[in-house]
Amino acid sequence: MKFINKTILITGASRGIGASTSLLAGKKGYNVCVNFLNNDHLANNIVNEIKSQGGKAIAYKANISIEKGVIQLFKKIDKDFGKIDALVNNVGVLDKQSKVENLELERLQKTFNYNVISYFLCCKEAIKRMSSKNGGAGGGIVNVSSIASKTGAPNEYVDYAASKAAIDALIIGLSKEVANEKIRVNAVRPGFIYTDIHIDGGEPNRVDRIKEEIPMKRGGKPIEVAQAILWLLSEKSSFSTGIFIDITGGV
Repeated sequence: MKFINKTILITGASRGIGASTSLLAGKKGYNVCVNFLNNDHLANNIVNEIKSQGGKAIAYKANISIEKGVIQLFKKIDKDFGKIDALVNNVGVLDKQSKVENLELERLQKTFNYNVISYFLCCKEAIKRMSSKNGGAGGGIVNVSSIASKTGAPNEYVDYAASKAAIDALIIGLSKEVANEKIRVNAVRPGFIYTDIHIDGGEPNRVDRIKEEIPMKRGGKPIEVAQAILWLLSEKSSFSTGIFIDITGGV
């Protein structure tokens, strides 16, 4: 394996898109920081798999929905690797399918704390370290949004969709703020992907139910999203910032 001497932080990296992105980043020679909240076993499995292939990885348990958790996480990465070159904001929560009239405040607060506030906090700490204005060498940020930000997910997840729409606005604004500081900010907007998040929403087979409505007649795979994320962080996309890649099978 050819190491590229770059360090990447991937939030929500113990399963689904985050796990696939971690494994692919490891194969590409990144030092991989695998952030997770609860499942030590899954996170350590990802780390061990990267190491078994000759890569470098460390699992970091941190609640990034609160500022203290984010600050401590980045300080640990500073200590272990000395720098950060890439950030993938991937953490996200989804609750049971519900109409807006039945949403409770606690659910709304949790959704926006994890799906929006964590992205802002992680971007803030990453920019402090990456920005050429602050003496950094630059870097890349990829935020995982969702096609729900465009569809609104009526009758199911309007709160989740709204949180992802907030991330779309963050990407547009932040990419312009830091474009002259050697930082590129882009996004992927996955559609119906086979991940465990649908279990959280109360319908494990949701993708199979919907797939006939997708022009390509199938759901997506986490690795298909991971490949787009790593492309956006690579020199192959060096003149791209503030862009969105929709990974939706044609939706």
